[in-house]
Amino acid sequence: MDMSQAPEGTRREGDPKRAVRRYGDTALLVELDTPTDVVALYEALTATPVPGVTDVLPAARTLLVRCDSPARLGAVEAAIRAARPTAGRPAAAGALTIPVVYDGADLAAVARLTGLTEREVVTAHTGTPWTVAFCGFAPGFGYLVGGDPRLAVPRRPEPRVRVPAGSVALAAEFSAVYPRESPGGWRLIGRTTLAVWDLRADPPALLRPGTRVRFTEVR
Repeated sequence: MDMSQAPEGTRREGDPKRAVRRYGDTALLVELDTPTDVVALYEALTATPVPGVTDVLPAARTLLVRCDSPARLGAVEAAIRAARPTAGRPAAAGALTIPVVYDGADLAAVARLTGLTEREVVTAHTGTPWTVAFCGFAPGFGYLVGGDPRLAVPRRPEPRVRVPAGSVALAAEFSAVYPRESPGGWRLIGRTTLAVWDLRADPPALLRPGTRVRFTEVR
């Protein structure tokens, strides 16, 4: 079989674990296995821009790549398949340190769920750098991945009606900072005074895809 004629959406021999599908007339949807894979491909594509690409939008396990014309799709797909993430690449979106007071309402519950002490939860959360994989739910709400895998916990059975802005939280393999007061079902482990969403700033969101984040404890 001539692999250049492989059906849309298939994975070709030698490809990383990514399926590329046509998405309308001028976009491609890349399906990946994990949020970490999404981050790696997003960084590879944005570090070396591909001609004709107008936007790259990451989600939990997909990457939407928009092009300026249908004629670009073939070359862009080839670039996506050829992209190889490079270890140690500087974060194009920059790095951010977030100071946290670890006194969240769910800190004790997270300790019970993980089998750690509360102090070990804090040490685990601050001991590993995180990366913003994608944004969603609310403006400025970044889903952070790459932390200590022991911190993976389920969402609360019942969401809170009101979560204060600046709350630092965990859910599944993600961590997050609530950019403004809103309902939410994540496990709250702390709070920060850093404004991660400010309409007066340019850009208004501090947590953008690819941003490296380090949490530090303050008392």
